[in-house]
Amino acid sequence: MDLRIFTEPQQGADYDTLLTVAKATEDLGFDAFFRSDHYLRMGSADGLPGPTDAWITLAGLARETRRIRLGTLMTAGTFRLPGVLAIQVAQVDRMSGGRVELGLGAGWFEEEHKAYGIPFPAERMARLEEQLAIVTGLWATEPGATFDYRGAHYQLENSPALPKPVQAKVPVLVGGHGARRTPRLAARYADEFNMPFASAADSERQFGRVRAAAAEAGRGAGDLVYSNALVVCVGKDDAEVARRAAVIGREVDELKANGLAGSPAEVVEKIGTYAAIGSSRLYLQLLDLDDLDHLELISAQVLSQLG
Repeated sequence: MDLRIFTEPQQGADYDTLLTVAKATEDLGFDAFFRSDHYLRMGSADGLPGPTDAWITLAGLARETRRIRLGTLMTAGTFRLPGVLAIQVAQVDRMSGGRVELGLGAGWFEEEHKAYGIPFPAERMARLEEQLAIVTGLWATEPGATFDYRGAHYQLENSPALPKPVQAKVPVLVGGHGARRTPRLAARYADEFNMPFASAADSERQFGRVRAAAAEAGRGAGDLVYSNALVVCVGKDDAEVARRAAVIGREVDELKANGLAGSPAEVVEKIGTYAAIGSSRLYLQLLDLDDLDHLELISAQVLSQLG
């Protein structure tokens, strides 16, 4: 089981904080550092000092880390034109020496679009399908050839399809709870399917839909990685779990029901339930980015038990 750290900087974090967490992620043996792609805080958080851009952040981290994978859960398709996104991700991949992964979603948080003057079209899933086709098509175009695309929402003509990433294939993540269109998009374009904030039972049902769609698309059972994103709150004793839950404004019982919470032994046991349904990678949603002791505990007493 791979453990990756997943942050939500829109809740309140500047680049220096994210760099500190990313370096700790690397030093403590985690597989990757991922971040959300949002421009507005959610809930009661103050969001100070204000939003950071996902791909500008990852570009900086690409130069200041050496081993960990870097990516998004999920880049909002409403924020960027697909041709521009392909350039941005390829450049950051080159800056990192080939460590980037692209999670791409349709975009869902209407309030942040209103707050920053970003269009929020109704047909976002149709746009996402075209975006996936364009980004992967540009990267797959042989050097010296050109790429053309004519869709309902985007048109590209005689594109040189440059620059190329370092990786022969940048891993693409698709995720979500949708029962029909989401599995089909994952089967066609994704290297990894991510199920966010769901029980093992719900994840198993969705993984089954994706596997069926992949089979219909002619892909093998092992062609996709299956993963989950879950909030994490670990403590060496009940008091520490309760303290960490209070800092992020959550109840311990709710966190245990819906995330990875409790003692290291409890968390390792729950991780086993996700491994049993085919999840091989977990994104640990770390909400208190100032609590590096939390990361150290997870590394020493959870990650160390997962082989």
